Amino acid sequence: MSSRLPDTDPAKVVLLSGCTASGKSALALDLAERQGREVVNADALQVYDGWRILTARPSDDELLRAPHRLYGHVGHRRAYSVGDWLRDVAPLLARRPAPVIVGGTGLYFQAMLKGLADIPATDPGVRAEANARLAADGLEAMVAELDPQTAGRIDLRNPARVQRAWEVRRQTGRGLASWQDETGPALLPAGEAAFFRVEIGRDTLNARIDRRFDAMLEAGGWDEARRMEPGWDPDLQSSRAIGAPELIAAIRGMMPEAEAVDAAKLATRQYAKRQRTWMRSKMAGWEPIPAKN
Repeated sequence: MSSRLPDTDPAKVVLLSGCTASGKSALALDLAERQGREVVNADALQVYDGWRILTARPSDDELLRAPHRLYGHVGHRRAYSVGDWLRDVAPLLARRPAPVIVGGTGLYFQAMLKGLADIPATDPGVRAEANARLAADGLEAMVAELDPQTAGRIDLRNPARVQRAWEVRRQTGRGLASWQDETGPALLPAGEAAFFRVEIGRDTLNARIDRRFDAMLEAGGWDEARRMEPGWDPDLQSSRAIGAPELIAAIRGMMPEAEAVDAAKLATRQYAKRQRTWMRSKMAGWEPIPAKN
């Protein structure tokens, strides 16, 4: 297998998934340059205009090499749903050459390929109640209040997924799974796309994660965190940037800097583990591409 994406029919959208720090963005950019494609973001945190370094958004040099879409286009204090992303990505699918869509948010790909239920957005009051409940009682208590059907479908170790499911049931009186069973049509039929996933060993990936986080800090990660700290709100979706809570805690004197860095690297490795689990379950049929050295 080659450590690059193969040339693909320009009329087909290319979907590329992979764990954080696996090198998927470099693979997508290489294909975009070779075939004149646009690179479209499918990462739920790279959509925000804050945390550019910590979320590994494209560099200025990379932006010059090929057009990039849906990166940093949402204010970091805004809520942004899967439905919002589908609406933003829909007009890009008709462009030719078709884009290469790259990211690690599996739910974006699933919604595009299988459709999305029309679930009401969470009311601010319900969101505040959910935030308080999670902080006071923890994840297990929130999981215990989900309906069995929903609990069997979502990643119960992912606080964001559990909280969203809890909010849906609290607000609508129906479980998330019930809403999902009323899913609308797919935005992108499978026959109109080519599917790839980056394959990388766990130990290799963990070493890359550590090196990349060190590089982020050297590139200005601490300065970025200091700029974001005055308006820091842990309840914002953008605040889920991996490593952000730890850096903010260090800046506020709540933990030593070295401890914060170690905790951020651990959080990133745990996130990558969840991504691997998702890809094994949902993307087993996608063509594997070995990570570049």
